[in-house]
Amino acid sequence: MRLQDRIAIITGAGRGIGRAAAERFSEEGAKVVVAEIDGELAETAAAEISEQGGQAFAVQVNVAEHDSVVKMVEEVLTHWGQIDILINNAGILRDGRLVKMSEEQFDSVIQVNLKGVFNCTQAVAPHMMERGSGRIINTSSVVGIYGNFGQTNYVAAKAGVIGMTKVWARELGRKGVTVNAVAPGFIGTEMVQSMPENILSNMVAKVPLGRIGEPRDVANAYLWLASDEANYVNGAVISVDGGVTI
Repeated sequence: MRLQDRIAIITGAGRGIGRAAAERFSEEGAKVVVAEIDGELAETAAAEISEQGGQAFAVQVNVAEHDSVVKMVEEVLTHWGQIDILINNAGILRDGRLVKMSEEQFDSVIQVNLKGVFNCTQAVAPHMMERGSGRIINTSSVVGIYGNFGQTNYVAAKAGVIGMTKVWARELGRKGVTVNAVAPGFIGTEMVQSMPENILSNMVAKVPLGRIGEPRDVANAYLWLASDEANYVNGAVISVDGGVTI
């Protein structure tokens, strides 16, 4: 097993890509921290992973709030004693065109999708640096590289995540901690699957592989970056998009 007995915090692990990652990591022997703003959702996900033979610990956290994140890290260290992997996966959407986007729409996405990544990484990094090892994987998006209509806030956050990833790869690499990013394309989460059929069809038509990605496709990229196979990968941004950006 590639992650035997390693402790992995996965934010936004109650559903979608985060849930798929929690299940995938568990399959490879990791002890998974299901970190989720919805405590009930976190408990359900952790219980189901445990029922499947894995080890999972649910923590309610608001990644946008510094104190909440610090509390989460303290809980994990008390429960399992160490943190080997951090997957900064939690994110929200509040789409709107520039001229119609409210301040609340902009601020809320920046707080969760950008500051949340900062909060979690800042809280975990000292522990990893002290141990001389660790894997930090940040979730960006293909739109963070290429932009997208109606997503000023989301694109700004996801582009910022790429920038922070590269800074942290430089700062933490010398301490044995790698920092990388994954940039998913169109992935079949609950949010995407709820879109009108004509919009989904248009999305699929843009993908050379001819299909929407599965959450497990992204989870597998997280898994590789978290494993020993990616020991010398640092500061990379890996697109998981079926070739949509070609």
